Amino acid sequence: MKQFKLGKEHNSFMQKKKGNNSLDRLMPIILAIIAGISVLTTIGIVVILITESAGFFQAVSIIEFLTGTEWTPLFADPKFGILPLIMGTFMITLVASIVALPIGFGSAIYLSEYAPKKVRNFLKPILEILAGIPTIVYGFFALTFITPIIKLVIPQTDLFNALSAGIVVGIMIIPMISSLSEDAMNAVPNSLRYAAYAMGSTKLEVALKVVVPAAFSGIVASFVLGLSRAIGETMIVTLAAGALPNIDFDFLKSIQTMTAYIVTTSQGDTAYGSVEYRTIYAVGITLFVITLLMNILAGYISRKFREEYE
Repeated sequence: MKQFKLGKEHNSFMQKKKGNNSLDRLMPIILAIIAGISVLTTIGIVVILITESAGFFQAVSIIEFLTGTEWTPLFADPKFGILPLIMGTFMITLVASIVALPIGFGSAIYLSEYAPKKVRNFLKPILEILAGIPTIVYGFFALTFITPIIKLVIPQTDLFNALSAGIVVGIMIIPMISSLSEDAMNAVPNSLRYAAYAMGSTKLEVALKVVVPAAFSGIVASFVLGLSRAIGETMIVTLAAGALPNIDFDFLKSIQTMTAYIVTTSQGDTAYGSVEYRTIYAVGITLFVITLLMNILAGYISRKFREEYE
């Protein structure tokens, strides 16, 4: 009876093992298909951008597009110089970096080196809540809260302006910079900290002269990724920055970014297939190239200055 029971358990085990072997053989195929979908999606986006923008550049010189200082594609006398849109995007990114980089970096140092475990476990989820807020809510926050405060201080500020939008974009990317920088700092071995303390260093000296240099690649990569996120932001700048492409570098006036132009034009009455319609793709591929270069830069910096510990 006992032998029969053992034989039954053995058969059950072998059947289960065969099932697991089948799953093991099938799983790499499933994962390869999933990875292939991601790659094909990226390729599809690039192909669409290239093919649609090629029609635009057949009608408009690429030199005029990249060097022109007027962007009025929907006017009776259209001008296709993208510099005002690039300038507007740069202005938003500049303000966002002034807000986000010091706050994100400082909060990362505090969470990594100073905060007790209970405080860190409380503050980090709150920071991550900021990353989960829809960007359209940020846009209304900029328009109805930040802009009135700026107008109280500087009355000549336009209702739609680069300063308000840039500040809120900076607030939006703080969690990304803080979280990635803190992860890089936490990866630094404690043995380096203890060695610095043994040499008589203060906590601030350990943080700035030991931990930050050791985590430099991750910190800089977080900065670049955060700024590339700011460049690609859409709803905040659409709601709060305005729709007047200009190149005078006045942060108190209405401006237009590349993403905001894509949104406003795609919702208009532009005829499909026209040169005006294809400006969406021309601006889109320009934005794609800029963010791609920034991500490549982040990867290069991460590899160049990476510290490996055992």
